[in-house]
Amino acid sequence: MDTARVRQMWHLLEPLHALHYYAPEAFEEAAVLGYGTAERWPAYFAWRAAPLGAVGPGRVASAFYSFSPAMVGRYVPAAWEAAAPAEVLAARLRAVDRTYRGLFGVAGLDEAAALARRAAEAADTAGRPLAAAHADLAWADAPHLVLWQAATLLREHRGDGHVAALLAAGLDPVEALVSFAAVGAAPEGVFASRGWSEGEWAAARDRLAGRGLVDAAGAATPAGRELRAGIERRTDELAATPWAALGPDATARLAELLGGPWLAAIGSGLLPSENTLGIGKI
Repeated sequence: MDTARVRQMWHLLEPLHALHYYAPEAFEEAAVLGYGTAERWPAYFAWRAAPLGAVGPGRVASAFYSFSPAMVGRYVPAAWEAAAPAEVLAARLRAVDRTYRGLFGVAGLDEAAALARRAAEAADTAGRPLAAAHADLAWADAPHLVLWQAATLLREHRGDGHVAALLAAGLDPVEALVSFAAVGAAPEGVFASRGWSEGEWAAARDRLAGRGLVDAAGAATPAGRELRAGIERRTDELAATPWAALGPDATARLAELLGGPWLAAIGSGLLPSENTLGIGKI
């Protein structure tokens, strides 16, 4: 499978998944469960970690990787005091149902949902905790919810592989963010959402400078850019299994079918133009 196609599928599916974290419907469902909605983080950690069960902050920080453990500790295990994981999982499907219906309707998604599910079910989950947790969930009946579940499983599968690539490159969680900002994936301020202190960020930058990966101003050196490019290539390679199983023709067909929903998601104005994943930049 061409890795350029693998990355394209991520770019197409990520916005369809991420709508859930920003849509008003998700904040409304979170409020019903008892989560504070002045910021998105109380519900975010619940939404994303719920497939793992009522786990503690250590396991969440490990699986999410880029968040400061101190930040995770502010929201987990408090997330499970507001609502049990099963309640959170049911509420997030309600939120997705309402969001998708409002943005682009639910008719005509049957083929896309079926293809995305085939790819997701082919995802290899060994050593991938978030992908494995999502693979254990029952599939919804409605095609638009199946499409969202498949997009979510596939993005967590890719994310788990990305963590493996970062570990192989010798980048700890905060170094991973500093090095990503250094290549222009997003402004440094965007990465402040991950909860690292200015001191932790500066120390990580110093460590990277000591390895010759960033210069005195914090910009990536040629070696730093090469390292990050290799991480992204390896991430694509590790994310290729579902698409290889689906096959090039079916993958191309899914890419075609996702065009309309993707445009609706991007055009909704709900998603941030700058993001910590580097969508549109890598």
